[in-house]
Amino acid sequence: MIADYRTSSLFGTDESVAIEEIRRYEYPWQILPHIGEIILKIGATLGDDYEKRGDDIWIHKTANVFPTAYIKGPCIICAEAEVRHCAFIRGNALVGAKAVVGNSTELKNVILFNNVQVPHYNYVGDSVLGYKSHMGAGSITSNVKSDKTLVTVKDRVSGETFETGLKKMGAILGDNVEVGCGSVLNPGTVIGSNTNIYPLSSVRGCVPGGNIYKNQNEIVIKR
Repeated sequence: MIADYRTSSLFGTDESVAIEEIRRYEYPWQILPHIGEIILKIGATLGDDYEKRGDDIWIHKTANVFPTAYIKGPCIICAEAEVRHCAFIRGNALVGAKAVVGNSTELKNVILFNNVQVPHYNYVGDSVLGYKSHMGAGSITSNVKSDKTLVTVKDRVSGETFETGLKKMGAILGDNVEVGCGSVLNPGTVIGSNTNIYPLSSVRGCVPGGNIYKNQNEIVIKR
């Protein structure tokens, strides 16, 4: 049921500087239109451990940001995060502590919890990635439907749908989700915590937590 994909079900830790703001929303996709304002609100409260670099960009002094990375605000990059060569951060991005944003990875309107890894040629837009989630090389979020209609979230099991009212929504990953290399997470994808997605998958709708997604017709419980 869609209720299984509430914010409280997907994110079971406090591993984000924005966790209080995130938990104001029953469903995590409801936060997407507000990411920019949340970053500005939190940024104004950050202490001397952060440096303000440019307009509305806060970078922790222990973060490692390569000189070739492009960063547009509003953006927060937290402690010990790494933003590698030619990363492209287009704004409205919160990069959690010890997260990795890899070479040529592009971020736009996202929250990455702590220890998230998007390390190699990833596109992540209009999405929230939970604690310790990882996207394999070349895996991406697709955030706009081909017919440009509003995105719906659909539970694959019950058939229940939730109208998001959003034209752009990528993917929501719960804690400890592993996405295999070369996978595409289609608009409105929600993946429950502790689930693995096989490489080269095309994923739609909701995938329950604690499972292995092999293909659209084969989702098995992890043992």
